[in-house]
Formats: sequence, structure tokens, C-alpha cells
Amino acid sequence: MADRFEVGDIIRMKKPHPCGSHEWEILRVGADFRLKCAGCSHQIMVPRKLVEKNTKQITKKA
Repeated sequence: MADRFEVGDIIRMKKPHPCGSHEWEILRVGADFRLKCAGCSHQIMVPRKLVEKNTKQITKKA
């Protein structure tokens, strides 16, 4: 499961961002992930554990 996520992947999360988008692009992988919202381009840092728990599907590989 550690190498399931790669930089450039688009993931679909369970809960939407306030802009309404469920999809995020992975910009950085590590103990924390840097994600960019596909809807409004807002960037956030999220712990790996939270990303693994809340990811519904990986929709695109880099």
C-alpha cells in the first residue's frame, strides 16, 4: 500500500472540498501529502494516514 500513490495521480476523496470538487492531484508523497484541488487549485498538506483512509479511488496514474 505504500507505493499505491504516486506524484501526478488524481485521487477521489470521500468528502468534497468546499468548492464542490471530490478530486485532488498529488503533488508530494511522504509522511505528509501535498494535494491540489482539481476544482479551485487550492493546495493543502494532509497526513498520509488521512489520505489512505479517505481515498475512494485513484482515477488516473501519472
